[in-house]
Amino acid sequence: MWRDAALVAGKDLRIEARSRVGLSQVAPFGIVALVLFAFALGPDRSLMARGAPGLFWVAVLFCTVLAIQRSVSVESADGARDALRLSGMDPAGQFLGKAAAVAAQLVVLEVVLGMGVVLLYGAKIEVAWLIVVSSLLGTVGLAATGTLYGALSAGLRVRETLLPFLLLPIAAPILLAGTRIWQAAMVGGVPADGTQWLRLLVVFDAVYVAIGVVVYGPIQESA
Repeated sequence: MWRDAALVAGKDLRIEARSRVGLSQVAPFGIVALVLFAFALGPDRSLMARGAPGLFWVAVLFCTVLAIQRSVSVESADGARDALRLSGMDPAGQFLGKAAAVAAQLVVLEVVLGMGVVLLYGAKIEVAWLIVVSSLLGTVGLAATGTLYGALSAGLRVRETLLPFLLLPIAAPILLAGTRIWQAAMVGGVPADGTQWLRLLVVFDAVYVAIGVVVYGPIQESA
């Protein structure tokens, strides 16, 4: 399973490295979203700083949808999905590999968006480890749920519009927990409040990674 996961993750990351879609489209989309949020909030820097945690995670969610759609579309061309299904690779390994590739892209994206939040909104981080841990846990949850629901919508003609409808409500706990943790980690927050929300992210990640490992194969067969 782990060998197959490494092969699939390497394949997806090489495709993205060659196409540079993440750098040329997804990351700029996230930055544009942050800029538009700043325009909507107005020139009040204190208001922007208070809203920075939630706006960061909203931008990450939007970019996650694009990254998952890209991951799904890569396998929709030239019968690549059927080839993977017939390759004899462990479906659990395929799920973990695709989720790992998406997670790696999201980590880079979150670094870019995090710098954008600090520069555009004047957000001041006080407890850096809370930011890092919550971002990594949130990334795992988004990658797992996105890969799972991306597979569910893969064989449908309306997958571009169906995927956000499926993914965004399920990702609401990540948005809520990530926002609360970032608020606790910023200047004026209470770090102890953030550690409570970390437990929610750990449980969410464990549940959806386990579900993905178990059901990804049947989903692929029926897609």
